[in-house]
Amino acid sequence: MIENVKTSMRELLVGAATELFYAEGLRAVSVDKVIERAGTTKVTFYRHFKSKDDLVVAHLELRAQQERDGILGAIAAADGDPDRVFQLIAAQLGEFSCLQGFRGCPFINAAAEYPDPESSVRKTVDAHRAWCKNTFREIVEPLGLADPRSVADDLMLIRDGAMVAGYLDPAEELEASFLRSARALTRSH
Repeated sequence: MIENVKTSMRELLVGAATELFYAEGLRAVSVDKVIERAGTTKVTFYRHFKSKDDLVVAHLELRAQQERDGILGAIAAADGDPDRVFQLIAAQLGEFSCLQGFRGCPFINAAAEYPDPESSVRKTVDAHRAWCKNTFREIVEPLGLADPRSVADDLMLIRDGAMVAGYLDPAEELEASFLRSARALTRSH
């Protein structure tokens, strides 16, 4: 028996916003456009979100959870092998960059549109980046590297570069480059 899964109006709004924000840009999409896509009203929108920035934050939190689920899934599947984690993350990056409508990293894009470090949007971006760096540090700690925090910072830079390369390079090249870079970084320290 298939159960009906009811999607909340908040989830519908975030889903509609995520599609539009990613395709057109955060500032380019109006609240009215999101409301229209979700098939609801302004009253309903403002019941769930105080402002458009609150919706942007919800969109980024959804994207952050998706990326975190992928990274945590790679860690679980690798069973303690950092190289295997990087292989799985490389495959995820390649797969993500091949999705129809790929427009790069939603967090890099958001940071470009919201440069104020005190904005709620930018704080959400920063929190996700901090989570990623901390998780990369945890991945490499078993390797006994001299400075796992710096290696994690470098891995984040490689991840960011891979997301930008997704605009320009085929997925296979992106995957191979990320993996080569991660291996070179973790072996050279």
